[in-house]
Amino acid sequence: MNQEQIRKILPHRDNMLLLDEVGQEGGFAHGKYHVRGNEWFLQGHFPGNPVMPGVIQCEILAQSACVLLSDAMSAGKTPMYTGLNNVRFKSPVRPGETFETRCRITRSKGPFFFAEGEGFVGERLCLKAEFSFAIVGE
Repeated sequence: MNQEQIRKILPHRDNMLLLDEVGQEGGFAHGKYHVRGNEWFLQGHFPGNPVMPGVIQCEILAQSACVLLSDAMSAGKTPMYTGLNNVRFKSPVRPGETFETRCRITRSKGPFFFAEGEGFVGERLCLKAEFSFAIVGE
C-alpha cells in the first residue's frame, strides 16, 4: 500500500502519518519509512548528529501493525496506544536510511490488540518491542 491507500485505514494525517508504504504477508505487517532529513522530529535531535527519536520509531511500528486490522478500522475509529513493553533500542536510525518494520498481532480481547515487532535498517536491528493498542470510537 502507498500513502494514499494507508490514509483509507489510518486516521493519521500531515506530519504524523509516518509510513511511506506498508504491506502484509503471512500474518506480518511490513512497513517502510525513508528518513529524508528535514523531518520536524529531527530538528534539535541532535544538532550536527541527527537521530530518529525512539518514540517515533515506536509510532511507525504501531502504524504498521494497524494494516493488519483494516477490518476493525472503520470510519470514525482511532487506534490508541495503551502500552509499550520490553522496548529495546539497538542501533540509531539516521537521515538517508530506510526504517523497515516487521510486526504481528499476538492476541486480542475486545477492542484491545497486543503486538510485537522489530524495526530494521537493512539487516541491522534498530528496535524491538511489544506493544498494545485499542480501537476506539463510534
